[in-house]
Amino acid sequence: MLIDERFTGPLLPPQLSWTDEPEGWRLTPDGLVVAPAAGTDFWQRTHYGFRVDQGPCLLAPVSGDFTMETEVAFEPVHQYDQAGLMVRLSADCWLKTSVEYEPDGPSRLGVVVTNNGWSDWSTQDFHGDGIALRVARVSGDYSVHALIDRDWTQLRICHLMADDGGQPVKAGLYACSPRGEGFRAIFRWLTIAT
Repeated sequence: MLIDERFTGPLLPPQLSWTDEPEGWRLTPDGLVVAPAAGTDFWQRTHYGFRVDQGPCLLAPVSGDFTMETEVAFEPVHQYDQAGLMVRLSADCWLKTSVEYEPDGPSRLGVVVTNNGWSDWSTQDFHGDGIALRVARVSGDYSVHALIDRDWTQLRICHLMADDGGQPVKAGLYACSPRGEGFRAIFRWLTIAT
């Protein structure tokens, strides 16, 4: 086990480090609270035409095969507020899984896979204010699951083109608020098992 953290404080595990560390994060009895700044997001080119690669991620370097899990609760404010798991090789090669908030309909449980600087997004409707997520890496291939009705449900199987399966990747938590500030995500725990 590389990381087995229930976020009860007072410190984060030393393997984890922030990229774009948010001002509004803290450890509480409920978990790790992250309040991302407005304008944060991860997306590359496809359909919407924009490129953005900025947002708070709490990542650890991980080599070889691994399974990563978290449980996150949401207090969304604006459309597309999101929080979940991230695996990164570079700005042009990464994946994220999360729930993205939609104020006028069901939110979107999904996976974004970015290869060669182009993102794609698979989604399904989601009703709820929290979810457990899992990402597993086997030889550079990834499977993504969500805990739905007490069963791990497959969301996606994919490959990150720059991942040869042997090099280290950065893996962990992320949260974004593309439209405005005020969103809070509460991560209950994080495990990364190698």
